[in-house]
Amino acid sequence: MDCWKCGKSVELTPGMRVGTRDACPRCDSDLHSCRNCRHYDPGKHNQCAEPQAEWVRDKEAANYCDYFSPGIGLKASPGSSGGEEVRKKFDSLFKS
Repeated sequence: MDCWKCGKSVELTPGMRVGTRDACPRCDSDLHSCRNCRHYDPGKHNQCAEPQAEWVRDKEAANYCDYFSPGIGLKASPGSSGGEEVRKKFDSLFKS
């Protein structure tokens, strides 16, 4: 799985579970978070594709969701949560 924040690949062996206190070895962000889950989908209700999952306020912090499953191949821009990139694209729409 790849860390949502820095993009570093984190080795998981088959059957290995990501604990709620596990952190990325590079940027120290929480690994058991919505942003690292394969169900994370900003376009869905509660930003989760799993309809039975409970709402989680902070999608970037560790949580105790029973439906957590490591997202394979999730990539992020190193050093950003994506907000800056989206803002630049939005602003470029309205430039004259």
